[in-house]
Amino acid sequence: MANKSAEQENLPELNVGVVGHIDHGKTTLLSKLTGKFTDTHSEELKRGITIKLGYAETIIFKQGNEFNNKKEGIPVKYISFIDAPGHEMLMVTMLNGAAIIDAAILVIAANEGIKPQTKEHFMALQAKKIKNIIIVQNKIDLVTKEQALANYHEIKKFVKGTFAENSPIIPVSAQQEININKIFEELVKIEIPKRDTESKPVFLIARSFDINRPGTEAKNLHGGVLGGILKQGTLKIGDEIEIKPGLNIKKANQQIYQTITTKILSLHKGDKSVNEVIPGASISIETELDPLLTKSDSLTGCLASLKGNLPEITYKVKIKTELFKEVLGMAEHKPVENIKTKEMLMLSINTSITVGVVEKIRGSEVELILNIPIIALAGSNVGIARNINQHWRLIGWGEIVE
Repeated sequence: MANKSAEQENLPELNVGVVGHIDHGKTTLLSKLTGKFTDTHSEELKRGITIKLGYAETIIFKQGNEFNNKKEGIPVKYISFIDAPGHEMLMVTMLNGAAIIDAAILVIAANEGIKPQTKEHFMALQAKKIKNIIIVQNKIDLVTKEQALANYHEIKKFVKGTFAENSPIIPVSAQQEININKIFEELVKIEIPKRDTESKPVFLIARSFDINRPGTEAKNLHGGVLGGILKQGTLKIGDEIEIKPGLNIKKANQQIYQTITTKILSLHKGDKSVNEVIPGASISIETELDPLLTKSDSLTGCLASLKGNLPEITYKVKIKTELFKEVLGMAEHKPVENIKTKEMLMLSINTSITVGVVEKIRGSEVELILNIPIIALAGSNVGIARNINQHWRLIGWGEIVE
């Protein structure tokens, strides 16, 4: 354990989402990249819980011209992986995952090709402004050389003229561990985004949970835990923090939101405890909160910051929108119709999801009244979905104006 902590110290950190259609091999690929499955968690702070997004991490080593995760050579980069669900019903969770990543691996099975959900995930990355994409052409062991080449050309055609036109396409068999080292090589090439450590801290809560095992003695109980990404600023043990929108409680037949304040008891990055965190890999924060308040992802979608830093919650938002040409995730081609007043839209903002009714439209600017309040930070990126045939379909993206 001590060695790993030393290796991890001061390494450049990258958050990488793994996305793609269900059953295209994402979880198997991640197990080969990290040595663990994302639904089992190595650190104590991730024990005994089921979360919507899977998490795993690895350190990439360089030995000669080769890259590996087997602790052979010099450690060069710390990667925090987020495994996003591939099923269409979990698109909302995928958008939440996209909010906390710097880069993405798009997995496309060579024996199945590009599916509607592949397209939807791809456009979700565009909506969340993820620029660095590595395309993994998985399951090449299940096809002939000719089929693999035909699938490669299909992928090239799919990304032509898009933000991922020049993204690397790596033929891989995760099952047979073919070309895993080439993925490491491409991950090492990705530039670490400039991190803002000077602004007031903003922590995006992607999960929250109770880590205590049933029957734990009172003196050994841990406080409620928050997991996610620090977007900007720094946080340290002992900081007093506020969480907004906070607790959803019923009062006089009305749902109201109550800001929560608490103190940071411990900070964890991977399997390492730290005293202070800056923007980078995904982290876990143990708080003084009663674990009942954090269990089962009950605070997912909230923001945390130092006490007094966050704006008030709002039920109104103005967004500058940009719509896709066609609706994604469907087998048939269907153009995206213009947004209309009084229609209902689903918005993915940071790691939160809300639904709102369009009140005003001025050009590309849309004002909505929200069912679930948000913390509106100007400039925050928004995924926009419309209910089509009983499914929320991504139709574009936007940016919070005010």
